Amino acid sequence: MKRIGITGQNGFVGSHLYNTLGLTLDKYERINFDREFFDNSEKLDEFVRQCDVIIHLAAMNRHPDPEVIYHNNVDLVKKLVTSLENTGSKAHVIFSSSSQEERDNLYGKSKKEGRELLANWAERAGGKFSGMVIPNVFGPFGKPNYNSFIATFCHKLTHGEKPVIDNDGEVKLIYVAELVQEIISQIENEVANTFYEVPYTSVNKVSEVLQKLESFKNLYFDNGEIPGLESSFDLNLFNTFRCYFDIKNHYPVKFIQHTDPRGAFVEVIRLGIGGQCSFSTTVPGITRGNHFHTRKIERFAVIKGKALIQLRKIDTDEVLDFYLDGNEPAYVDMPIWYTHNIKNIGEEELYTIFWINEPFNPEDADTYFVEM
Repeated sequence: MKRIGITGQNGFVGSHLYNTLGLTLDKYERINFDREFFDNSEKLDEFVRQCDVIIHLAAMNRHPDPEVIYHNNVDLVKKLVTSLENTGSKAHVIFSSSSQEERDNLYGKSKKEGRELLANWAERAGGKFSGMVIPNVFGPFGKPNYNSFIATFCHKLTHGEKPVIDNDGEVKLIYVAELVQEIISQIENEVANTFYEVPYTSVNKVSEVLQKLESFKNLYFDNGEIPGLESSFDLNLFNTFRCYFDIKNHYPVKFIQHTDPRGAFVEVIRLGIGGQCSFSTTVPGITRGNHFHTRKIERFAVIKGKALIQLRKIDTDEVLDFYLDGNEPAYVDMPIWYTHNIKNIGEEELYTIFWINEPFNPEDADTYFVEM
């Protein structure tokens, strides 16, 4: 079992990597890291001493003064190198650099110098070093106005603001889950890559991305319709967009009922894609679920009875409670990386319709059980 530490484990890429490694705890032991370790040499040494692999992600991306970015990022690498030397570490160090290395800016310069400092340490000390030069990364839970223009656009579109394009150029992109798999392949690689350029997985003009996101807003955010998703990029972009809702106040969404003397008719879901639709009954007091998905899109629609649907992002403590009643049919959609369940809190059977965007495959279920 490899013992793995991630500097910046609470950041955008770091949290995704940390949580993904947590899906296979039989292979990896995660060594906890806290930002304060960089200000306490004893704690940093203790952290380094425990690690077989260190992924150095901690860095500053934006600041009004570029000199602050430069000195911060280089200083973090110097502190890590000092700790590696103090502990006599032979760890495999994986460094997250940037495609901006060759640009004439201080952020790119800080990344290039950091990579060179760690490569020199590995050569002197007999350690292993992999320098990963990474394209623009997007995905769920990135910070608006910080991590990516996609995070900014998603936040604005779901919070009543209008995105503005500063430069409509082509951008080489990689989805954060794809980047995580690239990092894991480096963890498993017995031969270090001192310079490894991570391949981008899509190229898009900024305006093209915004057009797709505006379509998601109109179809899905405003009207609950699942849009057509014609590529893996579309699916990844859609799952990114869904995580920027004010989820606590967006759900449950009530259906429109059409009633006449015969009874009522409700459209449960309108699709631009296929998937699997299921129906269940649940007896009083029973809870279904307590699992999360990393890629699937899922809708719970209550059509009879009383239900409590709960959501919790897996690395937080806040539980979101949604109460639904079949007398006013409504639905809740499940964001990725949110564990969720549904409980019958009434005195009669609960009737629920479930839709998910891909048929269940026991060999690749994308279903991870975590109690609420």
